[in-house]
Amino acid sequence: MVFSSITFLVYFLPAFLLLYHLVPHKFKNAVILLASIYFYSWGGPKFVFVILGTTFLDFFLVNAMHNQKTQKAKLTFLILSLSLNLGLLFYFKYCNFFIENLNALFGTEITWLKVVLPIGISFYTFESLTYVVDVYRGIHKPLKNFWHYQTYILLFPKLIAGPIVRYHDIADQITNREKNYTASIKLSGFLIFCLGLAKKTIIANTLGMQADAVFKLAPEQLDTVAAWVGALAYTFQIYFDFSGYSDMAIGLSKIMGFRLPENFNNPYVSGSITEFWRRWHITLGAWMKNYLYIPLGGNKVSKLKLYRNLFVVFLLSGLWHGASWNFVLWGAYHGVFLVMERLFLGDVLKKFGKFISVPFTFLVLVTGWVLFRNEDLSYALKVIQQMFNFNLADGKFAMNNDFMIMALIALFFSMFTLFTPFKQFQEKVYGEQFEGKAQWYAALLGIVLFYVSLSYVAALDFNPFIYFRF
Repeated sequence: MVFSSITFLVYFLPAFLLLYHLVPHKFKNAVILLASIYFYSWGGPKFVFVILGTTFLDFFLVNAMHNQKTQKAKLTFLILSLSLNLGLLFYFKYCNFFIENLNALFGTEITWLKVVLPIGISFYTFESLTYVVDVYRGIHKPLKNFWHYQTYILLFPKLIAGPIVRYHDIADQITNREKNYTASIKLSGFLIFCLGLAKKTIIANTLGMQADAVFKLAPEQLDTVAAWVGALAYTFQIYFDFSGYSDMAIGLSKIMGFRLPENFNNPYVSGSITEFWRRWHITLGAWMKNYLYIPLGGNKVSKLKLYRNLFVVFLLSGLWHGASWNFVLWGAYHGVFLVMERLFLGDVLKKFGKFISVPFTFLVLVTGWVLFRNEDLSYALKVIQQMFNFNLADGKFAMNNDFMIMALIALFFSMFTLFTPFKQFQEKVYGEQFEGKAQWYAALLGIVLFYVSLSYVAALDFNPFIYFRF
């Protein structure tokens, strides 16, 4: 079940919110937990026992680790918990990939069952890892209530695709969030949810159909125009798809009294790849920084090791996105630019200013998204070649009638915070200070966006969610 489906919007969500607001506060976590189990079971009934089993074992392993008196004993339990979580992630997500590559490299014929990937395994595994590592580091004590831990991991708005939440960020909210049960906060949550829904169903889906139409073509059917149409369509699709889902998760959580961390901050206005990763999938970037980059030494090492750390982190970031060489190459691609910015490129871009640095960075990103989109590396490289060989022969692709209008809308909403008045307007829309007529305007805007989005969902058969498989 995804947020942009009729099942969720018309049946699950109203029933859940009604029940959630009817029961007393002390029963709200139970409603969340039961709803979350049902929500996950809808899309992965075979795997709900995997996530329930791992959370059960993790809870007791972490508590046992905390109660150990020696550092060596604590480390033993830490390794057990990490092995459990990373072992399951490797088994489900990477086992097939490594065996296929071993067979290709050594000419062996190792056979292996085609393992189906549990929904959202990368996201909830990372949250489990943050919990055990933070307890080991002494950042917070382990939970004594098993059901509170289950609620933290299984909270359904963030369960499938984040944001990736560190436990101490919402620890107090699990037991006490009554202060967030205000009309203004709930109205803000409703509006943010509807904005995210509109991003996904109206913009991302429309552009996604065009991207699919282009990338289904054989390489010889592509010209420069078609290649750019496909690349730009996917560039905006993935942003509005994923940021839309994050908005829906954050907005829905607000309605429930939770405050989740921001996950996107207008990434396409970035003047460098370094800035882009401060604005794109912010919670993943923070995870990589806290649990990989800093343990490797961060920037408190020699320059050579610093460059190594950056490259390794983004190589692994690419692999995190998927068990395929195109993701690895995409991560390495970003790693190279991050190293170049440390060496010289960052200073050059600063001297040119936003007028040059933003279009340049956007060009780098669009090219990279072609690698990300296409698992067939040879095909991806041919698309990139066509983008820059300026072959203007007639491409054999059908341009969606709505593409140009929606692409301009997507470009506007991707870049409009470059201008101060629009940035201030966005801050008001995503804020919580709705007073007087502003409350009615916010409610009306949310209702209109909800019903227009619902009509798009009902009218179109095309409704993928890109990060659903991660």
